[in-house]
Amino acid sequence: MVSLQEFVSSMAPLIDLEKAAEISAESATSSKSLERRGCIMSNLKCTDAQTGLMGKTLLEFQPNKGDVLPPHKFGTHDVVALKPNKADVASSALGQGVVYRLKDSSITVAFDDIPEDGLNSPLRLEKLANEVTYRRMKDALIQLSKNQTGPSVNLVPVLFGENPPMSSKDAAKFSPFNKNLDESQKDAISKALRSKDVFLLHGPPGTGKTTTIIEIILQEVKRGSKILACAASNIAVDNIVERLSQYRTKLVRLGHPARLLPQVLDSALDAQVLRADNSSLAGDIRKEMKVLNSKLLKAKDKNTKRDIRKELRTLAKEERKRQQLAVADVIKNADVVLSTLTGASSKKLYGITFDLVIIDEAAQALEMACWIALLKGPRCVLAGDHLQLPPTVQSAEAEKKGMGKTLFERLTEAYGDQITSMLTIQYRMHELIMNWSSNELYKNKIKAHSSVAEHMLYDLEEVKRSSSTEPTIILVDTTGCDMEEVKDEEESTMNEGEASVSIAHAKLLVESGVRASDIGIITPYAAQVCAYMLSILSN
Repeated sequence: MVSLQEFVSSMAPLIDLEKAAEISAESATSSKSLERRGCIMSNLKCTDAQTGLMGKTLLEFQPNKGDVLPPHKFGTHDVVALKPNKADVASSALGQGVVYRLKDSSITVAFDDIPEDGLNSPLRLEKLANEVTYRRMKDALIQLSKNQTGPSVNLVPVLFGENPPMSSKDAAKFSPFNKNLDESQKDAISKALRSKDVFLLHGPPGTGKTTTIIEIILQEVKRGSKILACAASNIAVDNIVERLSQYRTKLVRLGHPARLLPQVLDSALDAQVLRADNSSLAGDIRKEMKVLNSKLLKAKDKNTKRDIRKELRTLAKEERKRQQLAVADVIKNADVVLSTLTGASSKKLYGITFDLVIIDEAAQALEMACWIALLKGPRCVLAGDHLQLPPTVQSAEAEKKGMGKTLFERLTEAYGDQITSMLTIQYRMHELIMNWSSNELYKNKIKAHSSVAEHMLYDLEEVKRSSSTEPTIILVDTTGCDMEEVKDEEESTMNEGEASVSIAHAKLLVESGVRASDIGIITPYAAQVCAYMLSILSN
């Protein structure tokens, strides 16, 4: 196994390589090229201004023409630059912010301050390389190399093979909160509760990995543990929040939830701070700031704008003070704190020690990102499936030198079944779909639950039995059909013929009663995604 010193010395330059690759990927000689790549959203208008948590200004943008945003690669928490629509790539930005909310028809961006000019003219947003992520990984690397007295002082030697993993010899008896757990899930939970340092939950597709994670969290909270639960993506974190919020557990979701569902909003830091005692005055301040923001959008005179901005800065300072007190209270009182891996470096968590760190989708997370969270606790549970897709590494050189190898995979190779439990019953797919992966990847250990083993599309309410809904799997061979692949200017692959075939089949499914919102079309290429979106919008 790689030593701590070897890991630290090898990973630092790889982080720089990956950062450079992302910056290069987001760069281009012209705005048109970036727009085709989906990294620029042009011809927008600012339609609303609000004040969010901690004094941030939330600006909503909609297309100047049409009702739907063009195909793009923007996502929540992406860093973006706001520029005049006609500005060139090298021009200065009106402001830099973070994507707060995305809808089909609008994008909302959080800014530290409202941009001084230009909001009444056509605008564009440019996606920027997020250097914050790399800085946080570098900071974690430094902390890891100096880890002599922190919460994870006994965990680190285990994860680098210096000390063996330990667990209690006595079986961990527990009364499940979820009465529908299968035996493989119960065995995994018992093993996790017995672990004194590290446990790996191997969850193949559809086997109830998140269900098992939720039960582990509930059992640990019952024991009095304070838990940090993380994942690489906002969607994975929000999935845990949604499931966990069904139980009476004190939890808080750091950051802005990626999906604005009621149960997620109720658990989000924003919502809980607004309900806190220290937040009532801050709410009054935000109301006043919203009025001033509206006046600023309409103001023409420079002196008037300057006076309004000065007043906004004063109010924002007082609002932040009140909010910080409320934030500290909410986090202190929570049994479970949830965030993305990079979000775990938040200043809001400084000085807080957790009894257990849980990382979901750990087999799709860079090891260096995992350490941001792992340094905050003495025990960890990593959940994932190293036999599915690894994390994306843009730098070919960094990939070749080992950046894509995950902590989950590394620990699986080092300790195997000693610290690992694999879930073996899947609840998602027909057994014909499951059989190949079970045989080829999981040593034929995965079995389909009776509720899904033979389920069909036409079993759904209002779906007719037809030639489209009867097959479980359809493979379409387009060889010799004049459906040739082409490359766009960014060397991404697209095939309009195959897109047409897929959409034609989707139409047949809809005609048979399948809801359009229940149909997913997946492709590995950005250019093909754009081809699908344009085709669907035209239909």
